[in-house]
Amino acid sequence: MRNKLLVYLAAAAIPALLIVDVVQAQRYAKLKSEVRALELKQVELVEKNKKLISDISVLSSSDRIERIAEYELGMRKANTDDIVRVEIKGSAK
Repeated sequence: MRNKLLVYLAAAAIPALLIVDVVQAQRYAKLKSEVRALELKQVELVEKNKKLISDISVLSSSDRIERIAEYELGMRKANTDDIVRVEIKGSAK
């Protein structure tokens, strides 16, 4: 009787283990595809970040800023005569 029960349990365990294996394989495949999508997104974001850093360096160049200040805003470099120094002396307590 006991041997028959063990045989039935073993016979039932084999399909159950196969089903568990299939489920695990499906989960692994899904996770693998998600990881691949995230890796591609990461590469895309790194490239976008590189472009933005390049754009920042171009936009913040001193030549460009000077050109905008002079031609678009009508500014010029201050002469020595134009500079006024102000000194504020506080009262001693």
